[in-house]
Amino acid sequence: MTSQPPSPPEQPAEAVPTCFRHSDKETWVRCQRCDRPICPDCMRDAAVGFQCPECVADGNRTVRQAQATFGGGVVSKPYVTWAILGLIGVVYLAQLANSALSAELGMNTVMVAVQGEYYRLITSAFVHSGGSIFHILFNAWAIYAIAPYLERAFGHARFAALYLLSALGGSVLSLWVDPLNVLTVGASGAVYGLFATVFVVGRKLSLDVRGITIIIVLNLAITFVLPMFTGLRISWSAHIGGLVTGALLSAALTYAPKNHRALYQGVAILGVFAALAALVVIRSGAGVL
Repeated sequence: MTSQPPSPPEQPAEAVPTCFRHSDKETWVRCQRCDRPICPDCMRDAAVGFQCPECVADGNRTVRQAQATFGGGVVSKPYVTWAILGLIGVVYLAQLANSALSAELGMNTVMVAVQGEYYRLITSAFVHSGGSIFHILFNAWAIYAIAPYLERAFGHARFAALYLLSALGGSVLSLWVDPLNVLTVGASGAVYGLFATVFVVGRKLSLDVRGITIIIVLNLAITFVLPMFTGLRISWSAHIGGLVTGALLSAALTYAPKNHRALYQGVAILGVFAALAALVVIRSGAGVL
C-alpha cells in the first residue's frame, strides 16, 4: 500500500470588491484618481478610464469655469429673452379677450401713489396698446433683435436685472412727471434701456456705436416730434427713464473690476433698485399733487 502526499490547502476565493458608495453593488472597476471601487452608477468618464463623483467635483473646483463676457454663466440659448417675448405675447392675447386688462395693469400715477398698486410699475411693461398692433410689433422686434446679444454678454440673471430695472426706471419717471390718471403701457422703457446698454457695451469693447447712436437719436426724435403733428400720445418719461436707468446700470456692470466682479455687480443692481424704490416711496408719501 502506497501513501499519497498530502494535498495543499485550498486557497480562499478572492472577495469581490463593492462600490464604496453603494455597498450592495459588486464591481471590479476603480476610480482612476482615488483607486476606490465604483459601480456603473458612480462611473464618470475621464480622459483615461473612469472617476468617481467626488473626484470629478474636486477636479472641477480647480478648473476655471467659462463665463459670459461681463460675468455670469455662459448662455447657450437666450431663455430670458424668449420668456419676455412669450409673456408679452400672452398678455396681448389676454388684452384682446379682455379690454379692461390694460387699465388694470397699466401705469397710472394715482393708482400707484394713492392706491398703492405698485405692481403696475412692472406689469405696465408687459401691456401694449390694443388699438394698434404696431406698438407691440415694434417693441417685440427690438427685443428680438437686441436682447439675445445682451443676454449672452451678461448672462441670464444680469440681463434680467437690466431689463426689469430699465422698465422700472421708465415707470418711476412717469410716476413723477406724467399727468394724473393718464394710463401708460408698453415695453418701451425697457427697450430704451437695452438701446443704452448696446451703446455702453460697444464703447467698452471699442466697437462702432454709430448705428445704435442713430437708432437712439431717431427714436427720441419720434418720441418728442410725432405727438406734435399727430396728436398721438407717446410717453417720453418712460423712454427717458428707461434710457437713463439702462445706461447707468449697464455701465456699472460693464466696467466692474474683474476682481470680485460678481460682488460689485450685485451691489450695483441692488443700489439701482434701492434708489428707484426710494423715489417711489417719496412720490407716494407726497401724495397726488
